[in-house]
Amino acid sequence: MGLNKIRELKQAAGKSIGLRQGSDMAKLELKTLLDKYELIQIKFEELDAKIDILLDDIPGVPQMLAIKGVGRDTVAGFFAEVGDLNDYTHPRQIIKLAGLSLKENTSGKHKGKTTITKRSRKKLRALLFRVCMILVAKNSAFKALHAYYTQRSDNPLKKMQSIIALCNKLIRIFFSISKKQFEFKEEKMLKDIPHFSVEKKVEMAA
Repeated sequence: MGLNKIRELKQAAGKSIGLRQGSDMAKLELKTLLDKYELIQIKFEELDAKIDILLDDIPGVPQMLAIKGVGRDTVAGFFAEVGDLNDYTHPRQIIKLAGLSLKENTSGKHKGKTTITKRSRKKLRALLFRVCMILVAKNSAFKALHAYYTQRSDNPLKKMQSIIALCNKLIRIFFSISKKQFEFKEEKMLKDIPHFSVEKKVEMAA
């Protein structure tokens, strides 16, 4: 491209107004989006405050939040899905609600794999899966129990099967805490591991 052509293009660009108009519209659109973002942030803050007020009125919530790896959003999401735990007489009802009940896939004489039902509350099931993954990483009791389930010599579970078992365990813990408002103790949960129970008995005997 020659020098004269470059000068012509520069002169034409200097007189162009299309880009200026487009720039003004882009700025207006950006301002609108920022205003929407600020409004959404305000609504989220109002919602957070409302959630805190509601959680304060639910028995057992402080004890649930004291469990390492369990956060406010988990507890709030759990109650949003299951409602008042006084409406349940046994944690198995919540396990069924979450679609975590085990079923055996059989056809005639063929005995298939045992899987979960995956019925009812999909969001509740997903929430429990997420928090149990966190618990396995951060909570020593859940981590130890997961290791036992997957590494025991007699009928070891696959990793996902173990997570399902831990989801059911967490439901039972939440249910019991809500009813009795006791403090969760990792040592008590570890008694579910046979070799840990034996070790504790030996320590006590000594």
